[in-house]
Amino acid sequence: MNKRIVKINKAPVELYKILKFENIASSGGEAKFMIVDGFAEVNGSIETQKRKKIYPGDIIKINDLVLEIQLIDDLPCAQ
Repeated sequence: MNKRIVKINKAPVELYKILKFENIASSGGEAKFMIVDGFAEVNGSIETQKRKKIYPGDIIKINDLVLEIQLIDDLPCAQ
């Protein structure tokens, strides 16, 4: 299983955008289909919401890839 740290500069970020920007999906549309079809897990549960809000500390799993979400230091989270 591959593990990758994903640093975001603001939170929250929508799940499909992370899949797109991490090149797991070639487009936002493909990312949305992957999510709706049940290929994404967030914090151990299958997630089918394309626009699921992802926060620092969340763990995303797609196939054998695990993404750990971290906020870039010294940047505030949106409330």
